[in-house]
Amino acid sequence: MLPGGPEFDLHNQTAEKQAQQFGYNNDFVGLIPQDGSGKRNFLVVNHEYTTETEMFPEGAYDEENPTEEQVRIAWAAHGLTVVQADRTREGGLKVVPSRYNRRITLDTEFEVRGPVAGSDLLKTSEDPTGTIVRGTQNNCAGGVTPWGTVLSGEENFHQYFGNADKVTDPATAERLERYGFEAGASTRLWERFDKRWDLGQEPNEANRFGWVVEIDPNDPNAKPIKHTALGRFKHEAANVKITRDGRIAVYSGDDERFDYIYKFVSNGRYKPGKSAHARRHNMALLDDGTLYVAKFTGNSPAEEIDGSGTLPSDGQFDGTGEWLPLASGDKSFVDGFTAEEVYVFTRLAADKAGATKMDRPEDIEPNPVNGRIYAALTNNDDRGATGEAGADEPNPRNGNKNGHILEWDEDGAETTFVWRLLLVCGDPATADTYFGGFDKSQVSPISCPDNLAFDGYGNLWISTDGNALGSNDGLFSVPVDGPNRGEVKQFLTVPVGAETCGPVVRDDIVLVAVQHPGEGGEPGSTWPDGGHARPAIVATYKSGGGRIGA
Repeated sequence: MLPGGPEFDLHNQTAEKQAQQFGYNNDFVGLIPQDGSGKRNFLVVNHEYTTETEMFPEGAYDEENPTEEQVRIAWAAHGLTVVQADRTREGGLKVVPSRYNRRITLDTEFEVRGPVAGSDLLKTSEDPTGTIVRGTQNNCAGGVTPWGTVLSGEENFHQYFGNADKVTDPATAERLERYGFEAGASTRLWERFDKRWDLGQEPNEANRFGWVVEIDPNDPNAKPIKHTALGRFKHEAANVKITRDGRIAVYSGDDERFDYIYKFVSNGRYKPGKSAHARRHNMALLDDGTLYVAKFTGNSPAEEIDGSGTLPSDGQFDGTGEWLPLASGDKSFVDGFTAEEVYVFTRLAADKAGATKMDRPEDIEPNPVNGRIYAALTNNDDRGATGEAGADEPNPRNGNKNGHILEWDEDGAETTFVWRLLLVCGDPATADTYFGGFDKSQVSPISCPDNLAFDGYGNLWISTDGNALGSNDGLFSVPVDGPNRGEVKQFLTVPVGAETCGPVVRDDIVLVAVQHPGEGGEPGSTWPDGGHARPAIVATYKSGGGRIGA
């Protein structure tokens, strides 16, 4: 993918080679046309995390004693890949040599932008200015902006840091605990080779991850950005809707049991186009606006929401919602929090504001056809457990193993909305599922929705992660309007142990990222080429051309 870059060799890998190659586990996929025909494209892929036991030959990686070179290979395997990918005569995609091709890794410099740039909360011994961060990690879902860049969410960043128990300041320790940092050594032991992963030595380094980052594939020399105005939490994604008055609304979920749904609304207005000038203008909009968190209210009597998933008497789970403001610029709307604290410790501010605790909010996407917003709530088997929040109308099942899809109506700039559940996922033969009112005997079972996409007709496509029905994960389509609303159909299945990611759905091609094939599987997987299991991108298209979907 890079000039002079070596072919992948499982038995002869180095950090230098890995930095010139496609990264490891692939999650978000963006396909950005470079011309009007869609023949030339940027393909942008997130590399969420590394599975070292699979990245190296069997027995070569000792989890208790990784080598420094193995750790540096892992650093180079994180981040993002940007390549030019052109359509082939047969209809597929081929990566081609291009000056745009590049890797972004844990050693790539990022510019910190927005209200927390230069904050004492971001300063470290390596960066006493608090304005430059080395690298991005655990990049999960993402989104392509209307101006042709990519927004990528940093998600489970907590797993990379060790020694939270060595932090002596009580306030810092409380904040670390809320974000999932644990005592003792980290799983990957990176802190042995760079003190920035040791919270006892560099407690602020943790505050430099958990942001939405922006990559401009149109400019291979552009420094990537971390946008602090969008808040810091386990961002599953960030997707944009242009409001009627021309501002930008950005939606993002915090992928954790009992965490929240957020949006950011810019103060400035969108400039149409994808020129360099328009891109610079629109990227800057993400640094000045208001950050909100969602509060959902059901409209059914409390006794009708009993945690069983039984529909209330009005025939659907629905209600109203409110966006609670958290901060705007240097102004905080949360008692006891400065604006800087709201942005850096957004979870704690949302706790204080009284947001609705959700069942793992993951990808959130605006529908380009009907204008509604859709969110994947993947699962939450702790819902209703002792000491935990019980079912409510937007999260209507205790012990929720299969997840659901939330839909709401709003322009983007509004602070109130009307919501409903499109799907309550699971086995359609069971009473606790709902498929938009469609005949449940005529739908595909679906479990653990994760990433979302839309085709040109406005149909929703759902990829799954963690299927709880005894099947492999897959990609599903479902109409959201008309007589077929709720008719779930399975399009493809991924190998054992793999998670379906991406996806990209065009009229004549579908892309998915197959992540961690064989992980936890018995037997494991040898996908894709019969040898050592590896994550990869799959392109699906009709032989000879033609439309996909309906």
